[in-house]
Amino acid sequence: MIDPWLAAILLVSLIAVLWPFAFYPLILRALPTRPERPTAAPPPSASLIFCAYNEAAAMPEKLANLAMLKQRHPALDILAFDDGSSDGTAGLIAAAGNLLTLVKGPGRSGKAHGMKQLAAQARSDVLIFTDANVLLDPDAVDNLLTRYADPEVGGVLGSLHYVGEGETATAAVGSLYWRIEEKLKDEESRTGNVLGADGSIFSIRRSLYPTFPDDVLDDLTVSMAVIFAGKRLIKAKDVIARERLVTGRTDEYRRKVRIAARAWHTHRHLRPQLRAMAALDRFKYASRKIIRWFGGLFILTGAIAAGTLAMRISPMFYMVGALGVALVIWLGVRMKSGPFAAIVDVLIAYAATMQGVFRAMTGRTVTTWNPAKSR
Repeated sequence: MIDPWLAAILLVSLIAVLWPFAFYPLILRALPTRPERPTAAPPPSASLIFCAYNEAAAMPEKLANLAMLKQRHPALDILAFDDGSSDGTAGLIAAAGNLLTLVKGPGRSGKAHGMKQLAAQARSDVLIFTDANVLLDPDAVDNLLTRYADPEVGGVLGSLHYVGEGETATAAVGSLYWRIEEKLKDEESRTGNVLGADGSIFSIRRSLYPTFPDDVLDDLTVSMAVIFAGKRLIKAKDVIARERLVTGRTDEYRRKVRIAARAWHTHRHLRPQLRAMAALDRFKYASRKIIRWFGGLFILTGAIAAGTLAMRISPMFYMVGALGVALVIWLGVRMKSGPFAAIVDVLIAYAATMQGVFRAMTGRTVTTWNPAKSR
């Protein structure tokens, strides 16, 4: 006889794992559109800022991209923070002094600290945040600034397109995950607010830039300040940024642990303001962030419930299932591409996120970062 409690645990775990990718998007599509209301206001002035650490390999292409943007927007103010690079990154940026302003940090102080230094020096109406390894399409700045014609808009996200999807299973899974993420943000934007930005490309009105400690995730903290201020945080599909995917499993695991740890630490810092948000925004935040952060725990709980049910039905059924799962994982670990490798990379991603969240729960977080070697 099937234990109803185990069956219920398995069902709840399955729903929780699928919620951010299946059920939540369906609910968003059913919600009404909240249109933008642009006025005839002239486009605001803008400062583009980014932090770099040991990005010498990416700098020539990055600086050429910035020169192209500066040519299209002569008034664009560009500032860069070097977080104590040891590979000549600061020298490359300094050599382009006619293009941008370099701010040198005291050593390894972290991205949040660097961004705060740059934001304090910027004097434009809008702050555009990006990463040292991200390239913007030629019309990205134009398309971004036009969205501020709506006085209710306080922040605008761009669309990140990854390069190198077919190189490894890790890259393929990362690309698929991000395409889903982009579609979720599109729907969130259509229905009101996007619940948080990543650092590849987003912007806010400078007047909304918040104060925060150096140990939080600045992308999430700064973008959420728009919503806390009662303004709209929207996404523009035609503001396109491009970045190379991480192709190595070890690099991707470490990256996800770091991001998850800082995200949960940031969540705790923002909790009082999160509780004061509108009901729809709280629902979005829980669906796209909190449930996903605990996805690894739901997978583990569901696997234990499924195994216990299988054992009670038939020990032989349990053994066959366990051996099948073990074989898939073994093949996936050994392979660099294909469906089995993709399954393993998905499990690794969930495990890394769970480890990062639990690390933050025990009071451990990180303030500095290292570029992925396999990017």
